[in-house]
Amino acid sequence: MAEHEAISAASAKFPKPPERKFHYGTAGFRLKATLLDSVVFRVGLLAALRSRKLNGQTIGIMITASHNPPEDNGVKLVDPMGEMLEESWEAHATTLANASSAQQLVEDYVKITTECQIKSDTIANVVFARDTRPSGVHLVSALVEALKATNTEYTDHKLLTTPQLHYITRCLNTKGSPYEYGDPSEQGYYEKIAASLKAAMQGRRHIGSVTVDCANGIGGPKLRELLKYLPPPSEGGLEIKVVNDDVVKPEKLNYQCGADFVKTNQRAPPSSYASPLARCASLDGDADRIVFYFNDSDGTFRLLDGDRIATLAASFIGDLARSAGLAEKLNVGVVQTAYANGASTAYVTQDLRLPVVCTATGVKHLHHAATKFDVGVYFEANGHGTVVFSDLALKRLTKYEPKSPAQASALETLRALTSLINQTVGDALSDLLLVEVILAHKGWGPKEWDLTYTDLPNRLVRVEVAERSIFKAVDAERKLESPPGVQAQIDAAVGKFKNGRSFARASGTEDAVRVYAEAATRSETEDLAQKVATIVRQAGE
Repeated sequence: MAEHEAISAASAKFPKPPERKFHYGTAGFRLKATLLDSVVFRVGLLAALRSRKLNGQTIGIMITASHNPPEDNGVKLVDPMGEMLEESWEAHATTLANASSAQQLVEDYVKITTECQIKSDTIANVVFARDTRPSGVHLVSALVEALKATNTEYTDHKLLTTPQLHYITRCLNTKGSPYEYGDPSEQGYYEKIAASLKAAMQGRRHIGSVTVDCANGIGGPKLRELLKYLPPPSEGGLEIKVVNDDVVKPEKLNYQCGADFVKTNQRAPPSSYASPLARCASLDGDADRIVFYFNDSDGTFRLLDGDRIATLAASFIGDLARSAGLAEKLNVGVVQTAYANGASTAYVTQDLRLPVVCTATGVKHLHHAATKFDVGVYFEANGHGTVVFSDLALKRLTKYEPKSPAQASALETLRALTSLINQTVGDALSDLLLVEVILAHKGWGPKEWDLTYTDLPNRLVRVEVAERSIFKAVDAERKLESPPGVQAQIDAAVGKFKNGRSFARASGTEDAVRVYAEAATRSETEDLAQKVATIVRQAGE
């Protein structure tokens, strides 16, 4: 068959590195860029199969390594509604990536076609983009070879943030339907956000400016482009000071800046010269996550992470639903992982009186759980997250007739939020403006936001083990079912500390186990973390 011959010939240009084993995970494939040629080629093959399986719907491919160092890169697939690749297809990605030869690759390709009952005469459709890493250009050439070999229709969107590609993918697949998401272009993305921001603000004014660290990644030029569509500060618009937006020097990407640096080091980037109490935010390398922070009047660094964003959004949306008269018709809930600070969970359940669901780590798990609510709010502590509105919620917001001017105002803001928020995936630019809208409505600065609750001291410890696979977690990764007896030892240690909580979770990428601990005081937290780390270390010997 001509297609199989074309695949075999093209794949010979991108041989799989010997002795390498690849695995498609939550972030797709991510490793040193020099090892990715064959992987990206084979992801192109899988995208063609996935599109054909879905009757020619458009599949997205993003080439990025997010917050990783510049020498790394990665590739991941985007399903038609802008969501992550269906979990059952991750195994197919892994299979193709690990085919040892061109012949084996074609055999695996044919096997997937047969097992999934894919019609080979269906025309596949793919869109793709990349971040600012220099290696992206070469990897795109490998991808294009695969798309040509499978006779796939494709569009190269060049440089985009990851969320922008998710947005375009969903727009393409909903165009002309009752669920049309927007214009499938970068300009359409900016126009949708700008219009919904204006509607959500309801004439309110932003308080002060916000300094945004763009990690010297793709978020820098795209934020500057977005600003062209927003009203200037002189006309009541938000003043955004852009820093760390150098994409000319590749080595600067994520170096001493970006969301991961701030979250990990618990301090502002050295290049951020914000004054005390000034609002600051940091994006990551592909602009799909964001954290906020400020320096208190005494110089103390205060982090406003994903937990804080989630509680702020849930509080505001819950208030709007009540003010609009829709509290009984909209089920608002929050989704967290075991890494969420216990104080944030208590704040949501006890103060906001909203339900909380805990899932395993990984955006795909949070997103899936969030769709079970009418309005599902999810953010990982690292700042990756969004708000998802169900079809039923959107219909109710559209059809609801307000009974007073106050209800009408709240309803208009709610409706605007459904467009301002990128519901396909965590989006740093969209989430930045969401937070700014909420702070403007509340008349808050970062200090007032920080005072909503007090985080419990917490500690994350990495423990090297001989074989991580023996550590098997259950209950949303909060408990270990093996090795036998280890969880009982952890429970006994936790029971000795006020507000104590700790769990151990095997790393997905290295032979190590990560231990999380929190307690009433910093010293108790450190003590608990070390005790649990010792238990894990002994079990892993």
